[in-house]
Amino acid sequence: MKRYLWSVVYGVMLTAFTVYLALDTFVITRVYETAPDAAVPSAPQPRDPVVTANSYEDGIISITIAEHREHDTTIYVADVTLASPEYLRTALAQGVYGRNVTQKTSAMAEDVGAILAINGDYYGSRERGFVVRNGVLYRATANRDAEALIIGADGSFTVVDESGADVQSLVDAGAQHILSFGPALVEKGEIVVTTEDEVGKAMADNPRTAIGIIDEGHYILLVSDGRTDESAGLTLYQLAEFMQGLGVQTAYNLDGGGSSTMVFMGEVINNPTTNGRRITERSVSDIVYIGY
Repeated sequence: MKRYLWSVVYGVMLTAFTVYLALDTFVITRVYETAPDAAVPSAPQPRDPVVTANSYEDGIISITIAEHREHDTTIYVADVTLASPEYLRTALAQGVYGRNVTQKTSAMAEDVGAILAINGDYYGSRERGFVVRNGVLYRATANRDAEALIIGADGSFTVVDESGADVQSLVDAGAQHILSFGPALVEKGEIVVTTEDEVGKAMADNPRTAIGIIDEGHYILLVSDGRTDESAGLTLYQLAEFMQGLGVQTAYNLDGGGSSTMVFMGEVINNPTTNGRRITERSVSDIVYIGY
């Protein structure tokens, strides 16, 4: 009888511990640090903007959004030109760095007054991977299987292998943002993924989010639909081919799937979905945005 009771108690304790671990990993919110407000840009102030359904122009920031159709998929491309790289920014959900702290891309965009925003790398879904936002180092633990995108204070893009990088040295050298998802899609104008590459080796077409640089101050922010009858989605190689065709010199894959969202002037312009049955935004950890 005692052995039976002990087995029951042990089973209950093990179940409770397993449930706690699951809640701690995916549900329980932990705030580690409040993100400071982004620095006020020092560049000249914009004039009154000219805004249309698919463009924005104020003399400092220029954005044109085009809709493409490739591989049975709708792709939204924001062509962005900035007078200063300080208008390429990032923001954290609810303005804090933490665990299981999430918010919809559109809500974060509204909070920071973004003109254009896309979802970021969803750092909160992992315990590893460099996290640097607006020059602040939040996490220095490398993801040894990841390539990180370094966005310099000068607006440059560089891809590094996290396992061989010292994040503090990167920050000291001028890294303004470090995104940890990947992989790199294009480097020096050449495609650097193959038809066999896939995030998590899940060989499937998916909604995608990517960012690229053409030249100084000239960027591409891209989101594709997927997982629906209207849009199949893209493979990483298809995404890389498309970005290369736009003339990017460096392109980087961000969190995709149900996270893939583009917001322009407060409106979600793509069709985000996790399962294809319902069009709705997923709450995520962070965004990349254009704004003041």
